[in-house]
Amino acid sequence: MQQLWTDKSKLKLLFVCTVNRMRSATAHKIYEDDKRFEVKSAGTDKSANTVISDEILSWADSIIVMEKHHRNFIRQKFPEIYKNKKIVCLYIPDDYDYMQTELIDILKNKVEDVYRRRLI
Repeated sequence: MQQLWTDKSKLKLLFVCTVNRMRSATAHKIYEDDKRFEVKSAGTDKSANTVISDEILSWADSIIVMEKHHRNFIRQKFPEIYKNKKIVCLYIPDDYDYMQTELIDILKNKVEDVYRRRLI
């Protein structure tokens, strides 16, 4: 797969969870002012604050999902996009509140790890 970004441009990250209210919304908030990234977030459920779509998936350079079932949802509903995107799962269960300190720490550790290892 070709490199989708350079050090001179911001990496477009899409954070995905189920309803886009806790995990992906927290990730969006903590990275929205990061100079390395341009971020958006969405949810897989019809009741999500921002519902995942072709448009938002196409916008992203890399997609960061919170659980395996989010990646599976993208693979099933958007197979053409799935084949051409880097998708990383953080394996963060739906056990946290929006901007909960523990969630922030987990997200920062995991996102920084995948960034350092160039998985996104």
